[in-house]
Amino acid sequence: MAILEVKGLTKNFGSTQVLKGIDFELEKGEVLSLLGSSGGGKTTLLRCLNFLETPTDGQIVVNGQVIFDAATSSQQTDAQLRENRLHFGLVFQSFNLFPQYTVLRNITLAMDLMAKDKAKRAGRKPDKAVAAQNEETAKALLEKVGLTAKMNHYPCELSGGQCQRVAIARALAMQPDILCFDEPTSALDPELTGEVLKVIRELKDHDTTMIIVTHEMEFARNVSDKVIFIADGVIAEQGSPQQLFENPQSSQLKSFLASF
Repeated sequence: MAILEVKGLTKNFGSTQVLKGIDFELEKGEVLSLLGSSGGGKTTLLRCLNFLETPTDGQIVVNGQVIFDAATSSQQTDAQLRENRLHFGLVFQSFNLFPQYTVLRNITLAMDLMAKDKAKRAGRKPDKAVAAQNEETAKALLEKVGLTAKMNHYPCELSGGQCQRVAIARALAMQPDILCFDEPTSALDPELTGEVLKVIRELKDHDTTMIIVTHEMEFARNVSDKVIFIADGVIAEQGSPQQLFENPQSSQLKSFLASF
């Protein structure tokens, strides 16, 4: 069974239709790269999956459970929306770290807030042991991304590549089913890009399910199990990296690849 099924997803902003019926599936442990020119709908698709935008139509199914159906979305409570968001983690291209917090606190903050919310709904006080466990989890993730020595530093003291690795650790801390990246290297100097891509490759080796919007063509070719090319809000082509990179069918994809 697919870990993710996206069915007929559309998104309108006023009279402008940005997504025009997106359909795809993703198996557990697979890496999907989303390719396409700027403005084609890739980031909007990620934002819809993460419920930062509400789709206009369609369904999102995770592990066989419908977590979004446009026909009934108005009936979702805020608690259900928060629960649905936990299925996805999102790493932004501009990091979005909290500048007033240390690296370690940037990672533990969301975990602690979620624990407090659960305690409040259960009518009890937050458990200090949970906070201590969250800190240990954060430290383990920092070790995983090679930043243990930076845990007490602030974002302004880090390079762009280090900030992005902290952002990856923060997203992993919430244990999402699917980790999403929105052009994770676009804000980085070329010499810093490699360290972030190395972390993503290591995540693939540990069977992390990922959706990656990227313009790193060689990386997409080497790390992806599936590739989707989006143009003007529709999936123009999808398939294996070999199919799309070695035998593109549409003139749009051929032109896109020729620009690199």
